[in-house]
Amino acid sequence: MMTSSEPNMDNSSRPSRYESQKRRDWNTFGQYLKNHRPPLALSRCSGAHVLEFLRYLDQFGKTKVHNLGCPFFGHPHPPAPCPCPLRQAWGSLDALVGRLRAAFEENGGHPDANPFGARAVRLYLREVRDSQAKARGIAYEKKKRKRPPPPPPSLSPPHPPPSHPHPHPNYPPYPLSTSLHLPSHPSSDFTVHPHLLMMLPASAASDDLMLPLPVLH
Repeated sequence: MMTSSEPNMDNSSRPSRYESQKRRDWNTFGQYLKNHRPPLALSRCSGAHVLEFLRYLDQFGKTKVHNLGCPFFGHPHPPAPCPCPLRQAWGSLDALVGRLRAAFEENGGHPDANPFGARAVRLYLREVRDSQAKARGIAYEKKKRKRPPPPPPSLSPPHPPPSHPHPHPNYPPYPLSTSLHLPSHPSSDFTVHPHLLMMLPASAASDDLMLPLPVLH
């Protein structure tokens, strides 16, 4: 039994949208060179011919660019129609030049002789951008490169708590008792030590027998 199966379309073999558009743009530019009077070979194409091609495309533009005398000059959303001409938007021209510049080198052109990378073409695109920004009241902002986030600050080890000086150079820092209750009338057999807040026997109040005693809670 024979079964018929339809051929599977490999998505990897299909050109991307960018590649398809680049191919159409390259064919359009090649047709423009053929229709040029006199016909122009690609090897003799210069930046001046690229500018002629870009101005030729303005007749197919769909972007309203207001003249200086138009009452809607600089208005991003004009409330009424006006007789100002339609042009190719700066963003479309900039992307077109980028695709044609890549296609020129892919079709055997030398990078140093690439007419789409000529200085005159770059200046023209900049002039179109500035003039359309003023006429349409739109600010074209340059894409800012994302900077990597700064590294987190290093965690320094915690500082040890400051050591408090001993109340007496001969005494270790025993904890002081907060629950010590002294008798209102201490007997003569006991004396209160001023540093340890403890009741010591009177016989131990002399300097020779002054020993630190821990406080019991």
